Amino acid sequence: MRAASVMLVAAAIALRVSSAPAQDREQVSVVFQHPLPNVEGKRIVAVKVDYPPGGKSLAHHHAGSAFIYAYVLSGAIRSQVGDDPTKVYRAGEGFYEMPGSHHRISENASDKDPASLLAFFIVNSKDDPLTTPDKAPGSQ
Repeated sequence: MRAASVMLVAAAIALRVSSAPAQDREQVSVVFQHPLPNVEGKRIVAVKVDYPPGGKSLAHHHAGSAFIYAYVLSGAIRSQVGDDPTKVYRAGEGFYEMPGSHHRISENASDKDPASLLAFFIVNSKDDPLTTPDKAPGSQ
């Protein structure tokens, strides 16, 4: 279980790697994880994502088995999953991502106020990392 925790933290750190200044990046924290006792081979992981004013995540994919429900805790989050229209979710609202989705936009909708969300992953126990940033154009 400790190795899985280390892998989740490493995935959270990988999500923040970018050429953009660190103050524009989200902060990701694993707040809970546990095997699902009634669903062999699955686990639940809760991740808190804090966005500073104007902060954003790189476009990314999640683990192939991951079903995700995201709940906005504070502020407003602009999100685009796949080819769906971009939408702003405010505190108290939520959205989901189906396994294999491409999260094209995930960012604070405000340049003045911070925002945060809590994302719940239902994922295969051995799927790591949870999040993989898209490769930059021209990189291999």
